[in-house]
Amino acid sequence: MLTFRRLHRYQLVTDLLVAAFFGLLAGAVELLGTVDAGQVTGGVLTVAAFTGALCVRRLQPGLALGVAWVGAAVQMGFGMTPSPTDLAIFAVLYATAAYGSPRVFWSGFASALAGAVIVPVYLVGRGMSEPPTAEMWFVAGALLLGAGFALMLSWVSGALARTAMRAAANSRAQRAAEVEMIAEQQRVRVARDMHDVVAHSLAIVIAQADGARYAAAAHDGTVTSDALATISATARSALADVRLLLTQLRHSQSEGPQPTLADLDDLFDRMRAAGVVLDVVVDPVPPEEPPAAVQLAVYRILQEALTNALRHGGDPRVRVRLGWHVDRVEFTVRNARSTAVVASTTPTGGHGLIGMRERAMLVGGSLTAGPAYGEFVVTATLPVGTRG
Repeated sequence: MLTFRRLHRYQLVTDLLVAAFFGLLAGAVELLGTVDAGQVTGGVLTVAAFTGALCVRRLQPGLALGVAWVGAAVQMGFGMTPSPTDLAIFAVLYATAAYGSPRVFWSGFASALAGAVIVPVYLVGRGMSEPPTAEMWFVAGALLLGAGFALMLSWVSGALARTAMRAAANSRAQRAAEVEMIAEQQRVRVARDMHDVVAHSLAIVIAQADGARYAAAAHDGTVTSDALATISATARSALADVRLLLTQLRHSQSEGPQPTLADLDDLFDRMRAAGVVLDVVVDPVPPEEPPAAVQLAVYRILQEALTNALRHGGDPRVRVRLGWHVDRVEFTVRNARSTAVVASTTPTGGHGLIGMRERAMLVGGSLTAGPAYGEFVVTATLPVGTRG
C-alpha cells in the first residue's frame, strides 16, 4: 500500500506546473522531426512516464522511481538514443534520497549504481555484431564514469538535503523543548513565590483575626484595633506581592523587584505583631553586599520557616541565628512544638519544606528541616562566593 507524503498546496501546484512544462518541452524534443511510427510511440510513452515521475517525485518518491524505471525501459526497448528527457531521472534520484523512506533511500542508491552500468552497456553494445575493440572499451569506461558521477551526484545531493532538513527539524524540536522547559521553570518559580507570599500573609491574618476575636469577647478595644491594623497592613502587602507575581506571569521578561536583606526587619516586625516572640541574632554581619539570589533565598526561607512556626508552634518563642561568613551564610530557625505536631512531622512533608529546599538548591546550598529535642529546627547553608 502506497503512503503519500503530506505536502502543502503550493508544493503540489509547483510540482504539477514543473511536470507539465517539462512534458511540453520533452514532447517537442522527442517528436520534432520524427517520422518513424515506432519512434513516435516510444517517445510519447517515454515522455509520459518521465512526466508522471516528476509529478509524484515528492508526493511518493518510491512510485516516482518505479515509473522512471518504466520510462527508461521503454526508451531502451524502442532503441531510442538518450535525450534531454532523461534529465527527469536526476530529479527522481534526488527526491528518493531527500524525501524517501529508508527503503526508497537505498533503492535510489542502487538505481544510481545500476544506471551507471546500464548506460555504457546500452550505448556501446547497441547494434554491436563484432567483439569489442580497445577503443570501445575505453568509450564504455568513460561513459561508466560520466554516468556514475552524474547519477550519484544527484543522489548524494538529495542525501545532503535530507540531512539538512533533519538537522533543521531537530533544531526546531530542541528550541520548542527549551521554550517549554523555561516556561515550566517560570511556572514553578511563580508557584513557589505565590506559596511563600500567600501562606505567610494568611498565617499572620489568621493569627491576628483569632486575637481580635478573643479581644472583642473580652471588650479590649486596644488589642482589637492593633490586630485589625496588622491584618490590614498584611493584606495590603500580600495584595501588592500577588499583583507583582501576576505581572510577571503576563510579562515573563520582567522579573520585577524582589525582597532583599533590607526587608528582613519588616518581616521580623510583622511576625512580632502577629504574636511571635522573636529572638534574632546576626553574627557575623555581612562583610559586603551578598548576591541578590542569596538575599532572596535567605528572605524566602526565613519567611517560610517563621510562618511554619506561627502556624504550628506550640510556643510563641522562636530563635533565629544568622551568620554571614566570607564564603557562605548559615542560619537556623528553632521553635518549640507540641508533641503531636512533632511526632507527625516529617522532613519531607508539605509544600513549604519542599519550597525551602528548592530555594537553597537553586543557589547551590543545602537545607535540613525536622524535629530535634522537642523543637522544630530549620538549618540552611548557602554559598556566598568570594570576590577579588
